[in-house]
Amino acid sequence: MAEIIRMPKMSDTMTEGVVVAWHKKVGDTVKVGDILAEVETDKATMELENYVKGVLLHIGIEQGQAVPVDALIAIVGKEGEDVSALLAAGSAAPADPTKTSAPSEATVTQTGAPVVEAGEPSTGDGQRIKASPLARKLAAEQGLDLRHIQGSGDHGRIVRRDLQNVSTKPATMDAPPAPDLSAWLNRPAGQGESFTDQPLSQMRKTIARRLTESKNAAPHFYLTMEIDMDEAVEARQRLNQNAPVKISVNDLVIKAAAMALRQHPAVNSSWLGDRIRQNQHIHVGVAMALPDGLVVPVLRFADQKNLVQIATQTKEYAGKAKEKKLQPQDWEGNTFTISNLGMFGIEAFTAIINPPDACILAVGAVRECAVVRNGQLGIGQRMTVTLSCDHRVVDGATGAAFLQSLSLMLRDPVSMLL
Repeated sequence: MAEIIRMPKMSDTMTEGVVVAWHKKVGDTVKVGDILAEVETDKATMELENYVKGVLLHIGIEQGQAVPVDALIAIVGKEGEDVSALLAAGSAAPADPTKTSAPSEATVTQTGAPVVEAGEPSTGDGQRIKASPLARKLAAEQGLDLRHIQGSGDHGRIVRRDLQNVSTKPATMDAPPAPDLSAWLNRPAGQGESFTDQPLSQMRKTIARRLTESKNAAPHFYLTMEIDMDEAVEARQRLNQNAPVKISVNDLVIKAAAMALRQHPAVNSSWLGDRIRQNQHIHVGVAMALPDGLVVPVLRFADQKNLVQIATQTKEYAGKAKEKKLQPQDWEGNTFTISNLGMFGIEAFTAIINPPDACILAVGAVRECAVVRNGQLGIGQRMTVTLSCDHRVVDGATGAAFLQSLSLMLRDPVSMLL
């Protein structure tokens, strides 16, 4: 009997997924463990494994289409088996109309037939041109005339791949004459507004939702401290002379923060509505910027790791994040988060708390500046950090004590090795 393959929930925050690529086509024999497709979630692009032995009888969504979790995306069964009953039963999960999804390659009914939408361009003889919503959108952005493009989709429907190798100025015999640009060239400077709308990625949608919830629900307050980094900078230089992997300033901050959390467990806590959970384990999330948004892989038991282990794992996470290969176990379970913009030259900033944490540490650049020591003016290395706290969990004195411990460890890095 045929079985439905649904969009799985691949992360704790995933509400919908986008099929980036199908690795199988209708009619292919598939076995358990085969990769059916690649799915973009809110945090990574992951492989969708098949769990039914048989033949791929139906594909319910095309590449580039977003569908909610539990929606029907494919059917696997015996060769030649009739799947119309499954489709007619309305087994596909309904889309949430309040969500904004990326334009899809095709709008599909329960029977899998493409829906003809109003507003599609037509040929000179009045026949409607068949094109997916995404193809129409891309054609409009690139200035392409769909009348001169041959479609490769079902029934000659034009889809995204048909536009990839088409010139933005198709050479056709009946192309209209070039417009008169004299008025445009002679217009006063500063006139002519333009913009480009970018569809939201799954990652960006989740970032927007979760951080809005965090900012609105958690009463944030901020504690800022300037830390003497002279000894930390010198220690890092000495360590990197023999370390098997380059240790960064951020690695020192992660280690110092983890040890400070051991001394101040109230900061390593979460608000659960009717209670506060004080975590005994220390899992430090490290914010990493990607073109699509932000990911926060987690260094588990960070207080028990040495600097080489922290540096090695952080670099591994950075590589996996860029390639969109992070897995759920890589980003779940954080109890505290660090966001560092120092590498961009940012001296100080405030960060929004990353749920379920009660605090997040924003780290600025290490900079040379004038300092006074024992009444004498000199040059020193300083770094500004700002701790964002959920006032429901952490009070001002508690957060300040944590920052004092963090500062002491970075001013005396040897204490982190004991």
